[in-house]
Parts: sequence; C-alpha cells; structure tokens
Amino acid sequence: MTLRTRILVYVVVMHVVFAAIAVAVMREHWLWVVVVDALFLISIIVAYRLTRSFLVPLELIRTGAELIRERDFSTRFRPVGQQEMDALVDVYNRMIDQLRSERLRLREQGELFDKIVAASPGGIVICDLDRCISQVNPSSEALLGDSAEELLGRPLAELKTPVGRALATLGTGASRVVSLADGRRLRCRRAEFRDRGFARSFYLLEELTEELRQSEKSAYEKLIRMMSHEVNNSVAAVGSLIAAAGGYGDELGGDHREDFEQALAISAERLEHLRAFMNGFAEVVRLPEPERRGCDVEALLRDLITLMGPYLEERRIRCRLEIAARPPENSLDKNQMEQVFVNLLKNAAEAIGEDGAVTVRLGGEPRRPWVEIEDTGCGIPAAAREQLFTPFFTTKENGCGLGLTVVREILARHGFRISLESPEGHPTRFRVVMPRS
Repeated sequence: MTLRTRILVYVVVMHVVFAAIAVAVMREHWLWVVVVDALFLISIIVAYRLTRSFLVPLELIRTGAELIRERDFSTRFRPVGQQEMDALVDVYNRMIDQLRSERLRLREQGELFDKIVAASPGGIVICDLDRCISQVNPSSEALLGDSAEELLGRPLAELKTPVGRALATLGTGASRVVSLADGRRLRCRRAEFRDRGFARSFYLLEELTEELRQSEKSAYEKLIRMMSHEVNNSVAAVGSLIAAAGGYGDELGGDHREDFEQALAISAERLEHLRAFMNGFAEVVRLPEPERRGCDVEALLRDLITLMGPYLEERRIRCRLEIAARPPENSLDKNQMEQVFVNLLKNAAEAIGEDGAVTVRLGGEPRRPWVEIEDTGCGIPAAAREQLFTPFFTTKENGCGLGLTVVREILARHGFRISLESPEGHPTRFRVVMPRS
C-alpha cells in the first residue's frame, strides 16, 4: 500500500469515527448532526486536496529518481501550478536537459575517438584495469599478428610476438624501439588515462622504419664521404712517396735491396687494398636509383646460382633452386637485384662455413612473388637479429657491416621488403617480397 493510499484511508476512517461519535452524542439534535456531518464532509474534501498537494511532489520526486536510475533523460515534467513544486520541476528539467546534452556530447566524442583510433596509421592498444586488451585498431592487429577477435580480452603477457613482449614489459611513460623480422622498426610507448577514477594503460605503436633509415643513411653517407676523402688523399700521397722511394733501390746492395723492394711492394699492396676497401664503402653512397625493366626472376636466380657455383663448391656447399610458383616478369633493376641476392647467398655460405646446403625458393602469388634463401647454419643469436640491418653492425670477424645495409637500401628503393626468420640453432631464412605495382 502506497503512502498516498495509507494517508487517505487514515483521513476517511478518522472522519467516519468522529461522525459516528457526533451522531451518538447529538442524537436528539438532528439539525446539529446534519451540520456536523456536513462539516466532516467538507473536512474530508479539504484533507484530500491538502494530502494530494503534499503527495504530488513526493510522487514527482519518486518518478524523477526512477528515471535517473534508468538513465532516461528524455522525460521532462510539466508545472503543476504550485509555486514551490514548479520551482523544483524547473530545477529537475534543467538538470535533465544538461545530463542529456552531456550524454550526447560524450557519445559523439566517443564515436569520434573510435573513428580516429580506427583510422590511425599507427597502432593503438587500450587495456582494461587488469591489463587485458580491451580495444585495438586495424594497424595494431597487423603489428601484433592477430585479429581483434583473438586479441580482445587477452593479457599482454600472453602475446608471443616481439611487439607483444615489448608492450608487456614497458613501464608507464616509457618507450622502446622494437625491430621486427621483416626489418621494420617500431617505437612502442605506454601512457595512462583516468577512467571513473582508475588508471588504465594505452599503448602507441609508431613505425619508424623509413625515418630511421633516412637518418642512418644520412649519418653513414657523411661518415663515408669524410673517411673516403681523408683516406684517398693519404693513399695518393703515400703511394707517391712509395713510388719515389723505389728509385733508391739501386743504391742498395745485396740482401738490403731485396728486403727494401719487398717492403715497398707490401706497402703498395696494402695501400691498394685500403683504396679498394674505401671504394667498397663509397659504393653505398653512390648507389643510383633503380632502372626498372621487365625481368624473369627465375632466370635471374638460375644465373646467380651458376655464377656462385665455384665459390660454393670450394666450401663443399650444395645449392638448389625450388620453384613453388613461377611468377610473371617483374619490373626491377636487374643489376641491383643481382647484388642483393649475391650478398644473401654469400651470407648464407659464410653462416654455414663448410659442408652444408643452401636452398633458394621462388614462390608467392602472381602479384606478390617472393624469393627465400635458407641455409643450414646454426642461426643468428637473438641479440644480433635486432641489429642485423643497422649500418656498420656485423657478426663477422672481418666484416664491415654494410652488406645488409646495401641490401635494405636497394630493396627500399624498389618498394620491396625483406624479412628474417632465424631461431637460434635452426636454419636461417631471408625472404625478399617483391609486390608488383
């Protein structure tokens, strides 16, 4: 029974009781009985109206509270003709209008945020309070190697990709550059925002591959030009001195002359090696833009295997070509791509050392052919894999660290990609993907 019903029942019962008492007391004065009953009737009507005017505000407050609890901000109240109540109705209506406006604004902002996240070229990963993934955009799906359906709800610690491992170990406000198997490099950054008073984490994944490549290229080109200038000047001057010193050989006799000429010959030879060494560096700087022409990739690979045959036979390394799919001609610079594949074949042979096998595979879809070179070496250590395409980094005792830099530069100018799969202790696979425009 509602409060309104209880009050009305109470008023009616009390008036009926008092009316009965009045009838009993004034039984002999019927006129007074009629007057009293009329007064009781008027009192009931007045009490009903007063009760109603008291209960209507309470009813409106209860209804308003129910609407707010159900988050229904579309209902407004009309004035009831009571000054105090109309003031309360006005306050409620203005509050509801403001809540409805705020909710609409937040919804529009949420939709805008979702569209920005979805359209962002960089990866965005948002986590809940338990550091489980609650939202990802298409870019981060590609970088994390799974679809949104597979990623949502998973803890970051369960992600096995290099990017996932980096995100799981990042501290708030920290950033880290991660190298991927295909040579791309990403900057992963962690930040926080407040959600209903609690801190939640989000991660930004920004690709820096081209930016870092251009920065590194500018740095090593400047260094090589400076080194080449200084070394070539010194080599020319020292070469002239050696040639001039050779004229004094006739003034020496016996064993001294032979030792003198041998020392000059060795010095001249070392100078020539130094000149050739610097010219090798300079080739990186002088690398021209590719001159693209139609090229049969299979024929190119067969020619290179024949060319590298004696070099591989000396190391007792077998080389075979496997054709998974024969793509049509591709538009590329044949000379530059020969340099790419020769470098990769030499790397494979050096990784094996002696007595092994190199497998060259050609496959892929017609518009996305790839060439894969696999060796039977012992793999590349994890620490070295991330630095493998960095200029001047090398794992070889006498290497200069520019072979794979040249490979990456040629492929970048062609719009091709290279990826590396090299679990430690297992075969190493370099794959060059050559999409056709």
